[in-house]
Amino acid sequence: MHSSTSYPSVLADVTLPDGRRADVSLRDGLIAAVDERVSPAEEPTGTVGGADDGRVDLGGALLLPAFVDGHSHPDKTFLGAPWQPHVAGRTIRERVAAELETRQRLTVPVAERALALVHRMVGHGTGHTRAHVDIDPRSRLANLHALLEVRERVRDLITMQIVAFPQSGVVTAPGVPDLLDAALREGADLVGGLDPHGFDGDVDGQLDVVFGLAERHGTGVDIHLHDPGEAGAAQLRAIAARTGALGLGGRVTVSHAYCLGDVEAATFARTAAALAQAGVSILTNGPTGPMPPMLRLRESGVRVFAGSDNIRDAWWPYGTGDMLERATIVGLRSDLMTDDELRTAASLVTTEAAAALGLDRYGLRPGSHADLVAVAAGSVAEAVAAHPRRLLVMHAGRVLATDGCPVAGLPTPEPGAQRAW
Repeated sequence: MHSSTSYPSVLADVTLPDGRRADVSLRDGLIAAVDERVSPAEEPTGTVGGADDGRVDLGGALLLPAFVDGHSHPDKTFLGAPWQPHVAGRTIRERVAAELETRQRLTVPVAERALALVHRMVGHGTGHTRAHVDIDPRSRLANLHALLEVRERVRDLITMQIVAFPQSGVVTAPGVPDLLDAALREGADLVGGLDPHGFDGDVDGQLDVVFGLAERHGTGVDIHLHDPGEAGAAQLRAIAARTGALGLGGRVTVSHAYCLGDVEAATFARTAAALAQAGVSILTNGPTGPMPPMLRLRESGVRVFAGSDNIRDAWWPYGTGDMLERATIVGLRSDLMTDDELRTAASLVTTEAAAALGLDRYGLRPGSHADLVAVAAGSVAEAVAAHPRRLLVMHAGRVLATDGCPVAGLPTPEPGAQRAW
């Protein structure tokens, strides 16, 4: 038998995203019922009260489906290891070289650092992530094997899609196409790519490999694209054309797509129309410099969602693993101010991200997985703007954390690693 505190039967007096107050019943890891309260209690208190009968009173706190981090790099993080000073680089190739040099000095294994990051993410309420893992001639499949180990260890805390990511290029990196093929056979869920023009200098060559592997293995695609301007937009249209030709609509993402923030209006309209027609999603982390204009893309019919990208690694020293904070960053960078716009920002790390990742039974309806997070806010807009506490984090109906503190008995980093929560 599960204890009532670990597997509550009712989350009482929650505020739903649409503003209604309700009691949410849970059973067998799923949401069994959502019963609206006829006479809501007083204003939200942001406190959690427990009871021996399996009811947890959330005092009007906002209840959301677990956050979705649509783009993470657990194999790259320095979390769990001593602080590493940042080493700059002007180009992507220089940054890749600096990263490889820095990671060679680390003594804490990939799996331990990745587990530390996952714990940080879970503590903030993330229940699902798409993790990109480096596949290159030096590390080969070692990072993939480490992340497969971590995914197994944390399967009761978070779901993890794994992208085989060719950080050192595809056609210009000896043996990488075969390594990507092997990665997909050994457990990676999607095939990635990296700047077909800017890094490999061969758009058709890289896309032939990436989409060829996707077709052969029946997987989705997630391509990093940093190339600016018309060159970047042309690659987006090429990706859209291949997506449409292979019937991969809804299964292809372009991460970053900075070019959409610095092209002329006519080029943007042409490119956005191609992406929308093909069903290609755009991932943003709210970076400095040009970024995809989120609202204009949505108006054009393009799905946009968000991810944390790098967290405390060689690419930048920042990052907390908090997807609600990431929604705030994207909102600030996109000048989102009204309540409706703030709700849009929240959707990038919840419903839109879940749809982009193809998550099954996600949400707050009966029959949805009980992957949930309660935050100390009275509305979605307030949650995005106010950096609220996470009062309760659940996965598959099990309480993982209360008020930011993990419950006992969860998988932890190996002895000697620094705690990341």
